[in-house]
Amino acid sequence: MGEKRDYYEILGVSRDAGPEDIKKAYRNMALKYHPDRNPGDREAEECFKEAAEAYEVLRDQEKRQIYDRFGHEGLQGTGFSGFGGFEDIFSSFGDLFEGFFGTGRRRRSGPTRGSDLRYDLEIEFLDAAWGKEVELDIPRLENCEKCSGLGSLTGEKQTCPKCNGTGQIYHSQGFIRLGATCNQCGGQGQIIIDPCPECHGTGRVERHKTVLVRIPAGVDTGSRLRLRGEGEAGLYGGPPGDLHVIIHVRAHEFFDRDGDHVICHIPVSMVDAVLGAEVEVPTLNGSRTLKIPKGTQGNDTLRFRGEGFPNLRGFGSGDQIMEIKVLTPTDLTEEQKELLREFARLDQEKSKKSWFRKAAGAIKESMA
Repeated sequence: MGEKRDYYEILGVSRDAGPEDIKKAYRNMALKYHPDRNPGDREAEECFKEAAEAYEVLRDQEKRQIYDRFGHEGLQGTGFSGFGGFEDIFSSFGDLFEGFFGTGRRRRSGPTRGSDLRYDLEIEFLDAAWGKEVELDIPRLENCEKCSGLGSLTGEKQTCPKCNGTGQIYHSQGFIRLGATCNQCGGQGQIIIDPCPECHGTGRVERHKTVLVRIPAGVDTGSRLRLRGEGEAGLYGGPPGDLHVIIHVRAHEFFDRDGDHVICHIPVSMVDAVLGAEVEVPTLNGSRTLKIPKGTQGNDTLRFRGEGFPNLRGFGSGDQIMEIKVLTPTDLTEEQKELLREFARLDQEKSKKSWFRKAAGAIKESMA
């Protein structure tokens, strides 16, 4: 067709058009010039290819930016040089065309990979810290032993009479042709002549299998374990899918978690916070003695290095961080109250003397 036209001009959109506007414009062009609606029309065929090429560039943000700056020449460095024919166009837009016209690529009738399965596993907080082996009972589709997963004892098949081997059946709504998966062959394009009596021609039967899952130390809620080949069996000899185990960790009554760190709150009496003390505290690996320094304040934090969760990538372990909670005494006896009043009086006198010393020093310094 000679020199290439501007892609925005081809689709009839402005240069600041959004993705949905571009898609809508292309859809209208494709409907107008599609070969099914214009058999033998070379001009319509070229317009169809031209619109597909414009859409391929403008729907891709990176290609669009290059085209906006450098034009058609700039796209040559990206490896894109347009489409050679309808096979290239359907390769790039098969799903889109199938939605518009029901003319996507023909479904494969050969071996098909099995579906992946998901299992949500709830574990205890300490199991996440130490790791664990768990046996799971997984219901899944497995290959039929009687027919070896082929769906037939002889393996003989014939072309589906309903879709003529395409795997699709078509309906016309006005001038638009819509396609849907053939309900007789399931989109395979072929039907089995002598279905297996065990699996009724599906090639698979539902069974339960016990699967051993090794949960590594350090997992957290949302961690995903992938067990290859433990999903459903493939169709007609295809490979099995995978099993995805999603971890959910139960809350702990004493510990919390922040990344690889373990967080806990340690209650300390007012006297121990003032004078200092040693207390026994739990960790993920048993009890340890924690030294409370003299003059510890509420919400101060102390730390045990390396007593947190193991890092899943092997970068050591987190820490155990202990936040101190100073307990205010209640239900005091009269003697205890009197001792506290005496302490307050002495502390107040000490504070006053300290304040007067600081004030006198400041005055003396200012007069020097």
